[in-house]
Amino acid sequence: MTSPLESSDRAAELLQLLQLERIDTRIWRGQNEARFGARLFGGQVLAQALVAASNTVAPDRHCHSLHGYFLRPGRADIPVIYQVESIRDGKSFTTRRIKAIQNGEAIFSMDTSFHTQEPGLEHQIDMQDIPEPESLVDDRDIATKPNDPNPQWTQRERPFEVRSVFQRGRPVEDDTSQPIWIRYQAKVPDVQSLHRYLLTYASDMSLVSTAVLPHRRDVQQNQLQVASLDHALWLHHDVDVNDWLVYIKDTTQAGAGRGFNRGAFYTRAGKLVASALQEGVIRVRAPRDDSQTST
Repeated sequence: MTSPLESSDRAAELLQLLQLERIDTRIWRGQNEARFGARLFGGQVLAQALVAASNTVAPDRHCHSLHGYFLRPGRADIPVIYQVESIRDGKSFTTRRIKAIQNGEAIFSMDTSFHTQEPGLEHQIDMQDIPEPESLVDDRDIATKPNDPNPQWTQRERPFEVRSVFQRGRPVEDDTSQPIWIRYQAKVPDVQSLHRYLLTYASDMSLVSTAVLPHRRDVQQNQLQVASLDHALWLHHDVDVNDWLVYIKDTTQAGAGRGFNRGAFYTRAGKLVASALQEGVIRVRAPRDDSQTST
């Protein structure tokens, strides 16, 4: 068994995976990350779908919003085909529709809109007061401590460095928020589209599981079936993933087997650069006796 790639290799790998192969007019093929397990990460599909759409749009127009649905679980061992449909090319806005396919079936669909830069009114909700990233420990360093219930997952190499503001050992009462600092593990060229692709990838990092936070006292991890249903992202301003960004995730509601989550990306200076929304399946199963599970 080969050893996992280092984080810097994971970051270089992801940049390479964003270079899709054109196989026909408005049809592209994407390769997949090497991951633990057989299921595709939704953030990879979101980012590659955005790349495919961007390949059909004038370079002076950047994505400002995307809305996607996860239709079927994606497989990591099969390349993904992305079909792009041109919906509208206006004076200021461009709209594209993307379908991601494996084995002849759609696993994901997304609409995305691109906009030229123009001036306008500005306001934002300010960032809450949180610790600086330098005062926090990398999540992987925390995960290397004894008694980690899932070391293969928590200690995996990732393209982004992640430092959780609320780290292990915090109280679980009234747990509805999960702020994390993120920074890309490799130097990204000064190409704004690349930074937006990578932020799109990051916007799916642990967002769906935020809805589980208020219930950690009541259910065990192996009782839960969790999967993303949809994902929406708005990019308000230019992004720089070479510097620290804080991703503030919170959950406002869960019920009927689903959980709803929000996310906001701020720069170190407190500028809101992107916002996300996501709903996911949150089902509780009967507890599993891991001691009886064959390996």
